Amino acid sequence: MNQPARAIGLGLLLLGTSSLVFASRGSSMPTMSSPEKTPQQRAADLYNAGLKSRDRAMKSLKEAKESPDAEERVKLEGKAKKEFEKAISKFQEATKLNPRFHQAYSDLGFSLRKSGDYTAALQAYGQALALAPGYTPAIEYRAEAYLALNKLEDAKQAYVQLFPSDRSHADELLQAMKAWLETRRSEPGDVAPGTLQDFDQWVAQRDEIAKQTPSVSQLQKRPW
Repeated sequence: MNQPARAIGLGLLLLGTSSLVFASRGSSMPTMSSPEKTPQQRAADLYNAGLKSRDRAMKSLKEAKESPDAEERVKLEGKAKKEFEKAISKFQEATKLNPRFHQAYSDLGFSLRKSGDYTAALQAYGQALALAPGYTPAIEYRAEAYLALNKLEDAKQAYVQLFPSDRSHADELLQAMKAWLETRRSEPGDVAPGTLQDFDQWVAQRDEIAKQTPSVSQLQKRPW
């Protein structure tokens, strides 16, 4: 009498288990969701996206400069302009999410400068350097904006600041100064001849000092 009862009980248990399994398969199980990104992480993503647009813009500008075809140059310059606009938007969003993101401010200034908005570029560089006074990329980029605005004393001061601390950016700025001089010799604009001559001499002197003063990287390469 007891044995059939046990069999029925086991059958009900199995039926209940199978029904439970079926129900589990048919229903949506809760899944592990990735944690929501912090504002700083989202800002970093936007910054990286902005860098990609900035680099594409610079690539297009380089190709435009090297292209012998006028129509192709215009096309490439237009492409660069659009990429810089994308970069500016991304960098601005990044700084809104993380107001202490000095790298984003610096590259915002870079993209604004390349787009011809020197006033806004200087403001962005100023914000970057207010957060990180020793951030040498912003010092060099801002100095190139000073050159474009013929603020030569400010550009010279930036070079003097960079030379002992970051020879790579100091050398980059010196090359920009030479390029500025080459342009101004044929197109002086509102730069007085005396000012141009004085700056030319200053750049030549700094170039000679740089040749005679090895950088840290050059010293490291020397066999001792």
